[in-house]
Parts: sequence; structure tokens; C-alpha cells
Amino acid sequence: MMGYDFHRQKPLDNYIADFFCHELMLAIEIDGYTHLLEEVQIKDAVKEKRLNELGVNVLRFQDEEVYNDVENVIREIEAYIVEYRRTHPHQR
Repeated sequence: MMGYDFHRQKPLDNYIADFFCHELMLAIEIDGYTHLLEEVQIKDAVKEKRLNELGVNVLRFQDEEVYNDVENVIREIEAYIVEYRRTHPHQR
């Protein structure tokens, strides 16, 4: 996407990111219906906090968004990349 490589099911510390781009330090998580359960939300929060501590930003999308409105999901990821490039001009 926009010249960046994303890897699927990437191990990071004790977790696995659904998608990860090392150059952007960006993890993308796709949450299914089980992520509506409180226990899963707590685990997600712990995972996201740890990834943030490692310098990884996390974008989360509901699987319904991906299935029904993928264009908007792509726009949101592209907006993240544009902002990243603006704030990190010497990294690419």
C-alpha cells in the first residue's frame, strides 16, 4: 500500500498483529464479533498498550467494516500513511 509492505500474522513480542508494516511501525488489527466480549476487549487493550510501548501504532477495524466498506478502511490507512510521511519527512 502506497509503497509500504505489510506482513500478515506478524509476531511482535508476545502477540501476533493481523497486519504489520515495520517501516511505518504500524499494526492493523481486524476485530471480529468475539472482540465484543469484555474479556477479549481487556486482552486487546493490554496488547495495544504493549505494542505502543514498543513504538508500534495500532489501527483497529471491525471485520464488518472490512467486508462492507473496504474503500473507507483503505482511505483511513492511507490517511495514516500521509500523516506519517508529514511528521517523519526524513524516513522515506
